Amino acid sequence: QVQLVESGGGLVQAGGSLRLSCAASGSIFNIGTMGWYRQAPGEERELVASIQSGGTTNSADSVKGRFNISRDNAKNTLYLQMNSLKLEDTAVYYCYAAVRAGPSGRYYGYWGQGTQVTVSS
Repeated sequence: QVQLVESGGGLVQAGGSLRLSCAASGSIFNIGTMGWYRQAPGEERELVASIQSGGTTNSADSVKGRFNISRDNAKNTLYLQMNSLKLEDTAVYYCYAAVRAGPSGRYYGYWGQGTQVTVSS
């Protein structure tokens, strides 16, 4: 089994910054794509940004130039640096990881429990 534990959420004023972290632990041989998703009240969960094991990134247009996703493969940890936060960034942020438990196994997707980010005016 694999656990993803997020941290770093909280309350911040518009224009401020937060850094989210997601630490993966458990039966891990290697981790493929990792990503951050968010879900605001009454909305569907949406992709914020993703990063492949080799470092290639992808992000939503709404966060380009403000959010930066990175990972430390040695620590099995994912980060999201969020700058110039806006009211509309308020949501629960979820970490996702595609994890393989062995060298010949398939990848399985895992989710963290979510961390609340609230941006105030």
